Amino acid sequence: MADVIVVGGGPAGLSAALFTAKNDLETVVFDTDETWMHKAHLFNYLGIESMDGSEFMDVSREQVQEFGVERNQSEEVTAVTETDDGFTVETEDGEYAAEYVVLATGADRSLAEELGCATTEDGIVDVDVDMETSVADVYATGAMVRAEEWQAVIAAGDGAAAALHILSKEKGEHFHDFDMPADAE
Repeated sequence: MADVIVVGGGPAGLSAALFTAKNDLETVVFDTDETWMHKAHLFNYLGIESMDGSEFMDVSREQVQEFGVERNQSEEVTAVTETDDGFTVETEDGEYAAEYVVLATGADRSLAEELGCATTEDGIVDVDVDMETSVADVYATGAMVRAEEWQAVIAAGDGAAAALHILSKEKGEHFHDFDMPADAE
């Protein structure tokens, strides 16, 4: 059983995966590569002067793999169900179990709806400030929780917020992923 399964491999999903894997949670990502990033060119992403969206995705995937994320490229998730021990994530290739699920499927809210996550009057997935849905231990990020603010940098922040909340639950206290060089004062 994985600690975290992330459904979606865009900025939100990969950001969540980076934080959880970096902090020793076994993390699996299912990525159909249908991200809008392939149509983007980044000029408004903090720290990036100018980068093609597809190049950004390649760099991001390499980074999460360096932290040990298991990426199941082109394996589409068809269902997520709650179990006594967490969740079962189904694909055409099999079933996978995890304690936590991060949904990062862009504007496609169907998995969240099928799982029973509450939605707002606008039809977006209702989450708290930590990106947790009404279904405990299920997080929703990016365009699925916003009516119009679909920016890669916002989605990446949503993924990070979900991951930090998962890490806080796992550690039993507020967790901050803050790296400091040994020579910092």
